[in-house]
Amino acid sequence: MNDFSFHSMSREQKAVDRARKAFLTGRSKSLEYRITQLKNLLRFVKERQMEISEGLKKDLRRSECGTPLYETLGLESEINLAVRNLKQWAAPRPVSKSMMTISDQVYIQPEPLGVVLVIGAWNYPWAVTIGPLVGAMAAGNAAVIKPSEVSSHTSKVMEDLLPLYLDKELYPVVTGGVTETQELLKQRFDHIFYTGNGTVAKIIMEAAAKHLTPTTLELGGKSPCYIDKNCDLSIACRRIAWGKYSNCGQTCIAPDYILCDPSMQDRVIEEIKKNIKEFYTEDPKKCQDYGRIINQRHFKRLMALLDGSTIAVGGENEESECYIGPTVLRDVKPDAKVMQEEIFGPLLPILTVSSADEAIKFINQREKPLALYIFSSDNKLIKRMIAETSSGGVLANDCLMHFSVTSLPFGGVGNSGMGHYHGKYGFDNLSHLRGCLIKQLKMEGVNKMRYPPHTADKLGWARFFILKHVDFGSLGRMALLALMAVFVAVILQVTDNYTHVKHFILNT
Repeated sequence: MNDFSFHSMSREQKAVDRARKAFLTGRSKSLEYRITQLKNLLRFVKERQMEISEGLKKDLRRSECGTPLYETLGLESEINLAVRNLKQWAAPRPVSKSMMTISDQVYIQPEPLGVVLVIGAWNYPWAVTIGPLVGAMAAGNAAVIKPSEVSSHTSKVMEDLLPLYLDKELYPVVTGGVTETQELLKQRFDHIFYTGNGTVAKIIMEAAAKHLTPTTLELGGKSPCYIDKNCDLSIACRRIAWGKYSNCGQTCIAPDYILCDPSMQDRVIEEIKKNIKEFYTEDPKKCQDYGRIINQRHFKRLMALLDGSTIAVGGENEESECYIGPTVLRDVKPDAKVMQEEIFGPLLPILTVSSADEAIKFINQREKPLALYIFSSDNKLIKRMIAETSSGGVLANDCLMHFSVTSLPFGGVGNSGMGHYHGKYGFDNLSHLRGCLIKQLKMEGVNKMRYPPHTADKLGWARFFILKHVDFGSLGRMALLALMAVFVAVILQVTDNYTHVKHFILNT
């Protein structure tokens, strides 16, 4: 490429081109290099807590202690896990052998995909932008980082400070809005990792399809919260109130609505009201731990969702401050406005159902959610609801906490997304798991069964070798010797003894 064509490129094209060239140098294939970069990312998170916190305070009115709790502690954990386990994750993975591959090398070799585009979201801009980046870096990819322009102060912190710590050619930060994102999506990537909503996800999939680029889509949906009569309602409502009103309800896995028996509704309302006061004082507007709606567009959207519903708790709001107080809605009908889209704010509708059967039916009549919450002391009921519904993840007797478990895959299903990440799942998702079979130019006699001319006798032996399952790990010495005798028999074509050898193996 000459200088003229490079200079005529857009800023987005240049960033992708540099990342591709940096990847092709091969430096990110080195495990040592990946670990160094991951450690630099960890250093960034630790050293720049103040700047990260200030950006989040301006964007979401996140409190100083809320930043590590909801964003950076999880990132530190992810990075530490990747650094600790990278050699194991990236190593060849032996697989079981068959009669056909007993003398061969058979394994899976994880390899980098190439250049990954990570498009982050505004609600937890560090967790859902840098989280996927950890998986991309650990897997040895280059990654173009596109933070959400909606959380503009955080986006600026990423743009200004990340390049001071990371290889800025391999991991460029590209900022901007819709126009810049559209320009990025015209470029060819080896994987696109997007966190956000279903409408934009469809645009991303369409753009990715032009290059046959695989995508991971971390979306959302209306995550149900079923409260069984058989549970400690006080503890259940405390955990639900925390899960719903953290970050002012702007959480993709927040409990979207409650399903409970009509006889429980009044007590559920009272318990949640009590916890709102305990967490956020009598006046949440003045409480530093209670955030704000991200902007006025979302404020207006949320206020419109209240139409036609009865407010049982809260409802206070102030547009100039993008403030909506913690709100509970009672006797909500399935066709209410608030039930037609993901709420993504501090409004908690309660719908009544007469039984777990009705709750399961209600959940299954709607799109598959990102999370399903079940509060019950009855383990059989919990297992039954898991068996009879589908969701990205399930959490019984708590909210949000499954996101922090790095040994679980995090992701959606159906309308709530595709693909997953966290820990080894993020590494595997952004790697190509390459199947490898290494044979030797020996023992050609074994292969005669597959070469023409094809005969019934050869087919019989092919059937035996292909279909016979042998657990090589549990074979004794005599059985292994017998197995070798089969090979010798085939190689030497000693047909007289085939039946005896075959019977011996089949009975071991």
